[in-house]
Order: sequence, then C-alpha cells, then structure tokens
Amino acid sequence: MPKILMSGNDAIAEGALRAGCSFYAGYPITPQNELTAYMANNMQKRGGVFIQAEAEVAAINMVFGASAAGARSMTSSSSPGISLKQEGISYIAGAELPAVIVNIMRGGPGLGNIAPSQSDYFQATRSGGHGDYHCIVLAPASVQEGYDLTCLAFNLADKYRAPAIILGDGMLGQMMEPLELKNQSPKPKAKPWALTGCAGRKANVVKSFYLKEGDLEKLNLKLQKKYKEITAKEQRWEELFLDDARVVLVAYGSMARIARAAVKTLRGKGRRVGLVRPISLWPFPKKAFTRPKNKYLVVEMSYGQMLEDVQLALCGKAKVEFLGRSGGGVPSEEEIILKINKIYNG
Repeated sequence: MPKILMSGNDAIAEGALRAGCSFYAGYPITPQNELTAYMANNMQKRGGVFIQAEAEVAAINMVFGASAAGARSMTSSSSPGISLKQEGISYIAGAELPAVIVNIMRGGPGLGNIAPSQSDYFQATRSGGHGDYHCIVLAPASVQEGYDLTCLAFNLADKYRAPAIILGDGMLGQMMEPLELKNQSPKPKAKPWALTGCAGRKANVVKSFYLKEGDLEKLNLKLQKKYKEITAKEQRWEELFLDDARVVLVAYGSMARIARAAVKTLRGKGRRVGLVRPISLWPFPKKAFTRPKNKYLVVEMSYGQMLEDVQLALCGKAKVEFLGRSGGGVPSEEEIILKINKIYNG
C-alpha cells in the first residue's frame, strides 16, 4: 500500500475521520493547532460537524452532548487546555459515554512553553477530574501509531462506553513521517442507549447526577467492574531484547524512540540492554514486568510520573533507576547511555 508524508497531528486527525468521527469541537492551542485545522478543513467534506468552540470548557461539553446523541465525538488540546476540560471528562465518564480526547503535551506547569513534554502522565492516568473513574490512555510513538491508535481509541471508547485519551507530545505532533492509510476501523455499531428520540421505544436517560441514597455508589461499583475488565483485557506494550537483558529501559511515546536508539547502540557494544515500551498507559501493562532479576531504568520527559507505575508493577522485586527532564528538556541518547553504563558497571 502506498504511503504519504504526514505530520503526527494530521495523522491523528485522519485516523479519527477514518474511524467514523462525526463530531469535533476544539479550541486553538500550540502545539496541536494543525490537528484542529485538519478537522476544520475536512470534517464537513466527510459528512461530519466541526465547531471551534469559544473555550476549552465549551468544547468538552459539546462533545458530551454529541456523544450522548450517539455520534463518534472527539476533542483535542494541549496541556493547559486539557486541564480546563477535566470537569467535562468526569461528566462523560460518569454518564458512561464514549469520547476521544487528544492531548499533545507541552512544557509546564502553568502556561509553560510549547516544547514537548510528558508531564501530564498523572493527569491522564490518575484521571484529572473529580470522582472514582478512569480513562483509557494510549501513547503513540510514531506518526503511524498516532493514526492507528486513534482508530483503536474510538473502538475501545465505544466498546466500554468510556472516554479514551491519546497522549502524545509536541515532538510527535510536529514531526513528519511516511504513513500508510489503513482502513482498519469497523463501521460504528448502533448505540441503543443514545438520545435519538424515544418514538417507538422506552425513553433513554444519560446522566451523571444521582441524588437518591445508594444510587451513585451502585454506579461506581458498576464502573469499577468495567475498569477491572479493561485492566485484564487491554494492556498493551512493546518489548525488545528482553530474553538476555541485564538492564531494561522503560520509556513511552517520543521518549521511547530515543531509548530504542540507545539500546541499539549499547547492544552493538556488547551490553545486554532491553526495552519495554508501554503503549497503554492506563491500564498500565503490568504484565510486561515479569523479570524481577533485571535492573530497570525509567526514562521520561518528566520528573518521575510513569516511574511510580513501574515501581508498583515490580513491587520492590527489582532495582529501578530514573532519568528525567522536564519543561521542554529531552533526555538525549548520550545521557541514557551514560546512565546505563553506570548501572551496568555498578
């Protein structure tokens, strides 16, 4: 199949369109503006609805409404914009609605800068809004995966009636790579729970507001049962050279590309180094951490957010080291190699 050159932001947008996204609402913020522009240029041509909302809060609540009506719905933003959407994401989770939220992370905290970062990991995986809920979180490491995982996110959101997050960063959003436009997303199935009018059937109710004593706890127990099923079935990761590894690098997204280069360089020098790349950040792929005799090095564009999940997965059975930078700083291949050599010799 022929490939085309496309940026990460555009690939995510095209993946959404090919997955059957029929409603998009967003508000401009760098470094994800190309995604919004792509949707603005293409949604109407493909039979969908595009709205540039007056604010991020408005955009996520428009997604709530469109999803409740049965549309495959999406919004996108970057770190501070995603923070503003958290209340709406909690409402979507509480109402058991499918939706896709794209976060192309930038440096923080505060307004920060427009450089790539991975410091929204906690926000995404710990569910930055109020209440006991989770979002499915997928982390692409290439333009192709941006496209593929966006298609997957829509399918998982529909399957589990839950919000799904694509967690990228400014590096992934802006880079351009060859992309194969696979038609891999099945036609969306009917949604008998949707608010499509009640003629000829019992009226549907979509809400996250429960005042009667005990009703909200029943909802929460239902959600927890669903999250256990997702945790059991939807862990995703990639592994490289683990069979003989003494030291295992752990990195996700754009950072995993640099970690992979460091692994290949070190293997060429006889170092037995491997790589685990989490693809699903929630559920975190605990099943990938089954070699407690290894030493681990977690590398992030943050100051140790995914590190906590790696430590929890290993439960104290292996030594875990850390290398991280933030605020737009990116650990280099040379920094990783230097750290690995210290661990290897130590």
